[in-house]
Amino acid sequence: MDATSKIADEKGGTGKVQRRRIHAQIPDDKAMMRAAAELTRDINTARADIYWPDMIGSALVGYAGLAGAILFDNLALALASAVISVFALYRALLFIHEITHLHRDALPGFRTAWNLLVGIPMLTPSLMYESVHTLHHARTKYGTIEDPEYMPLALMKPWSLPAFVLIAALAPIALIVRWGVLAPLGLVIPPLRRFAWERFSSLSINPSFRRRPCDARERNWFLFQQVGASVWAIFLMTTPFWLGWRPLLIAAAITATVAVFNQLRTLVAHLWENDGEAMTVTAQYLDSVNVPSFVAGIWAPVGLRYHALHHLMPSMPYHSLHEAHRRIREHLGEDSTFNEASHGGMIPLVARIARSTMGSRPQD
Repeated sequence: MDATSKIADEKGGTGKVQRRRIHAQIPDDKAMMRAAAELTRDINTARADIYWPDMIGSALVGYAGLAGAILFDNLALALASAVISVFALYRALLFIHEITHLHRDALPGFRTAWNLLVGIPMLTPSLMYESVHTLHHARTKYGTIEDPEYMPLALMKPWSLPAFVLIAALAPIALIVRWGVLAPLGLVIPPLRRFAWERFSSLSINPSFRRRPCDARERNWFLFQQVGASVWAIFLMTTPFWLGWRPLLIAAAITATVAVFNQLRTLVAHLWENDGEAMTVTAQYLDSVNVPSFVAGIWAPVGLRYHALHHLMPSMPYHSLHEAHRRIREHLGEDSTFNEASHGGMIPLVARIARSTMGSRPQD
């Protein structure tokens, strides 16, 4: 089958988009790319009055809920506190994605504050995303073996989907081992230090990805985070001896739930239909997902419900993505390439990927 026939499913029906199969060499839609740039120039600046209160408020609510889950003897109150903690800490943690894309001078102090308040306490410092996530946006790396955040999940076996999601529940154990055991041992065992850096120092899903040594300009910044995460992990490992197991186990359960939630969101952030070929910008956009509904903002907060739009405009701050999506969609119309990346929600997306793993062509 030639490239033309692979992408030749045409749009049909007034106001309705019929999906086409994603192929790496779909020609770039220059009109869409031009509209995205021209219509959003005035909302392209990160606003400190939104970022700071959102991040700090989410973290404080999350920790208050965690404290309630630990301290309340009433089961209903403890469970309610745990649920609040999961959603608030989930939102606070996802600012790591914004930090990766923010210009270093955009919000002075925000990276450091986030690491001190969220990243280090949750053993997920921003170094695990910085200089890693940007590879996922590289024009020639997205969807290839060099992409740390891509696996062709839609082309894999059916069992791969539940395995992909459930393995995230092991995150609390993995993070404590990474920072509380491997990091200290790496000080005296250089090969272990290199191994831990290459394999366990990035939030990647591609098992073939190996992280390269950090740049000299990043060394001190990353060292600060590593020391902080290591000290905190060792402290957590001591808490059962003087606080008992309850606080650590509850915190681990909440953290595991946050990780599973994030893995579910990751599962539907893309269609995962690329088999390793470098893709055009438009193909990358169509292989990514927008879910404009309000409900999607709960399971994909901090702008991540507009993940396809984010791939089209990676530097757009999260608080502007909804308005950017509205403007571009109204300008280009419902039958446009832009609208093809919009989907109905998590359940239809999971069903589409599941059908693909079972050998059925995705239908929308």
